[in-house]
Amino acid sequence: MRRVVCIGAHPDDVEIGLGGTIAKLVRSGASVTIVDLTDGEPTPFGTREIRAREAKEAAAILGAERVTLSLPNRELADTAEARRELAEVLREIRPDALFIPYPEDAHPDHIAASQIALSARFWSKLTKTDMRGEPHYPARVYRHMAVHLKIIRQPSFVHDVSEEIEVKMLSVRCYQSQFESNPANRHLIDAIEASTRMWGGTIGVGAGEPIFALETLGVSDLGALK
Repeated sequence: MRRVVCIGAHPDDVEIGLGGTIAKLVRSGASVTIVDLTDGEPTPFGTREIRAREAKEAAAILGAERVTLSLPNRELADTAEARRELAEVLREIRPDALFIPYPEDAHPDHIAASQIALSARFWSKLTKTDMRGEPHYPARVYRHMAVHLKIIRQPSFVHDVSEEIEVKMLSVRCYQSQFESNPANRHLIDAIEASTRMWGGTIGVGAGEPIFALETLGVSDLGALK
């Protein structure tokens, strides 16, 4: 994976679901861009300026670029306008792979973000259009999980991020307005770390992130399997 785009509905979604994976991809030489469909506001203890600063700091810790679209928080929907805005970003970056939100969630924005990402992937290859950029179709798409439901689903694989968990948690802690400043959410920092370590335990390592493939995976080297 030389160029990767990781999509979330709000700033902090991608760090929660994929922070370790992003850090590991960057360390391997990949170019990673986080795309937030919204700026995440309003929230009880945030502002647009605070969230933008937190998101910038988190991306820098992971070594990723960041793009924030203009779509409305709390009102995300798979519209032609949403598809276009994301598709134009994909035509510009031309990623090899996409990581998109898991489609089952209590938060309507997360559900919508998953479908917007799939629709934009298709739209990005369109010809005879006034969209910016040249047609491009990301070859692979995977789902990451940062959901509001207390669910466990069987992933396609678990990515070993044992060496990256500290960097992941540093990026998550950047979002003080969403966690430390919000008494209702302070416990989530520990819960995110515990979940990452739990997934690592399922494959016998210190930390892991569940990845869900949209299509059947092919394996050419059985020795690569844990």
